[in-house]
Amino acid sequence: MKPQPGITLIRNGTLIDGTGAPPLPEAAVVVTDGMITYAGAAAGLPALDPDIRTIDAKGGTILPGLIEAHIHLTYFNVTELQDLDIKYPVEYVTLQSAVNAKTALECGYTAARSGGCLHNIDVWMKKAIEEGMIPGPRLSASGREICGAGGLMDWNPDYRKIGMEGIVFIVNGPEEARAAVRKLVKDGIEWVKTYPTGDAASPDINDHHTLCMTFDEMHAVVQTAHNHGLKVTGHCRATEGIRNALKAGYDAIEHGTFMDDECLELMLKRNVPMCPGLGFEKFSVDRGKEFGMSQRVIDGHQETLEAGAESCRRVLKAGGTIGLGGDYGFGWTPHGTYAQELTFFVDYVGFSVLDTIRCATLGGAKMMGRESEIGSVETGKLGDLLIVEGDVMKDIALLEDRRNFIAVMQGGVVKAGRLA
Repeated sequence: MKPQPGITLIRNGTLIDGTGAPPLPEAAVVVTDGMITYAGAAAGLPALDPDIRTIDAKGGTILPGLIEAHIHLTYFNVTELQDLDIKYPVEYVTLQSAVNAKTALECGYTAARSGGCLHNIDVWMKKAIEEGMIPGPRLSASGREICGAGGLMDWNPDYRKIGMEGIVFIVNGPEEARAAVRKLVKDGIEWVKTYPTGDAASPDINDHHTLCMTFDEMHAVVQTAHNHGLKVTGHCRATEGIRNALKAGYDAIEHGTFMDDECLELMLKRNVPMCPGLGFEKFSVDRGKEFGMSQRVIDGHQETLEAGAESCRRVLKAGGTIGLGGDYGFGWTPHGTYAQELTFFVDYVGFSVLDTIRCATLGGAKMMGRESEIGSVETGKLGDLLIVEGDVMKDIALLEDRRNFIAVMQGGVVKAGRLA
């Protein structure tokens, strides 16, 4: 990804740097050859050539680029599980994924971590984005997922004679789990995504209190992945699934819904980050009826919502790392509405605006393992910035409307917003 050559000054705005520090009014940020070389009070600016490139924040807010910590580029218009893998051919899904990547960038998300995708498309999306072929967020790739036979992601019945290999490897036992990871190793992924537990979306077979993988299978995944330098994460709702993942050596937890004291202690001890993806539950409850969701499924999402919100509060209070995002691409959570997750965390979960922004920026960068490069507006980091007209501290919902964006920048290059 090519940086912007020369010097760019962003001025006349309030800086929220993503670290959790208080907002700094009358701030300025200088980006030199794609890197932040100054971030602080405008009064402290070093001497600059008056003819340098200047962006006026118009009294608005200067933020780090947002980070989607659990993106599914290959999901779109999903209303039932089968939509995820057999509705469209891979060629069409690839094209749609490129559209989704562009949409994410336009929504202020300058980086994203994949939560799994069909046919390892995100590996090639990452390459295309980095080479400037298509616009999109800096990407951590995950590729095809792993689930136990008969688990949440094993929905195609045998009589259809359709395999699941496009989206997930179905495994029976540790040896098959190891084999699945080995197939992924050569494909260029960074994260191995697994399904230790079920979900409220599947109450008849694998609800949110059931397990979809054994501890031995999960441990085999971790051993094999770590041997090849890959990280492991998992869809963890049920308490035992969270506990098994942490004891098996998982590097991150998706959802972490029903977290007890032991799980929290294990997570903090190993400094394992979590992406709750919790807004999906709220939007499922609110809009499920429109999409034919049964009351039983909606009730399950309501239970998950309440337990998940409490888990998030506990993790934040204990000083754990949280990234925000998750499961956009369903009918009731379409691509382009990612920032409603931030509003939800302020209005429903009860996070402060500063804590929410920290999770949506630096928290996501930590999950990606790139906190030294992105996630906050600090000297020495990449010039990935979001400049918003208006006071985000007073109204975080400003981030939901891309029409409020003056500029979305990657490496100092204006990629989206009014100035693009």
